[in-house]
Amino acid sequence: MQIFRGRRLHRISLLSVIGTLALAGVFAPQAAGSAGGRQLAASTASSGKSKPKPTVVLVHGAWADSSGWAKVTRGLQAQGYTVLAPPNPLRGLPEDSAYLSAFLRDRTTGPVVLVGHSYAGAVITNAAKSDKDVEALVYINAFVPDQGDSVLGLLDPDHELNPADLFDFAQYPGAPEGDQDLYLKQGAFPDAIANGIPARDAAALAAAQRPVTLHALTDESGAPAWKSLPSFYLLGTQDHIVPPALQRTMAKHAGARITEVRAGHLPMVTAPHAVEKLIIEADRATPTK
Repeated sequence: MQIFRGRRLHRISLLSVIGTLALAGVFAPQAAGSAGGRQLAASTASSGKSKPKPTVVLVHGAWADSSGWAKVTRGLQAQGYTVLAPPNPLRGLPEDSAYLSAFLRDRTTGPVVLVGHSYAGAVITNAAKSDKDVEALVYINAFVPDQGDSVLGLLDPDHELNPADLFDFAQYPGAPEGDQDLYLKQGAFPDAIANGIPARDAAALAAAQRPVTLHALTDESGAPAWKSLPSFYLLGTQDHIVPPALQRTMAKHAGARITEVRAGHLPMVTAPHAVEKLIIEADRATPTK
């Protein structure tokens, strides 16, 4: 697979490109086997007292902002959870992971359930190892890299397309050589990202998209937190971006407990109750540290 360097654009796999995009029903559980060392415990202490509620930290993916979590946030708050939805800088996987690590250190106290959508799955995979209070990882239509993986590298390059047909490019100050900001073209956004969302709302999301750097999508992931933390995965079976088969492969490799939902790439918008339910399941299935 070739990618562009500087101002020269090479041909790139359509699936490899659109599979990195992330903005941000029926709830049908499907269990996946868990790996050694990641067994899930009961949700109550041996004393029989209720487990204290963790802080839920919701991390958005590329071409998005934290407003995509609004429905999920309201639902969780109504059930007594403290919810934080920090901005994801979208500057690079090491940079974004370090930012989230600092946020967890400075803005949370006590147990945390860490949730990531699409590209942010890679971010939480790297950031969670820095905070001993993270008790569970929840992936929403997300990338779940192992060490050495990149977001682009996890995708199967099937179809060739000039990236200029899909993206608008912009230089940004201080960019490393060959790096640029990537914006999804307005016309490509609704089907690629927002299938299942009314056309007017999809157009508004396209207008407000935040760019991600090419650097962020090609960085190699570090040692994954899912090797030592219980993981849960919401798999959108109608996703046009991250192929459902790839979602299942990544989730099973991480030993995640899989739940399927008939939704596109943005279940936090189109099926928020399914997202809430999985987050609460992750809380209740994880013992207090």
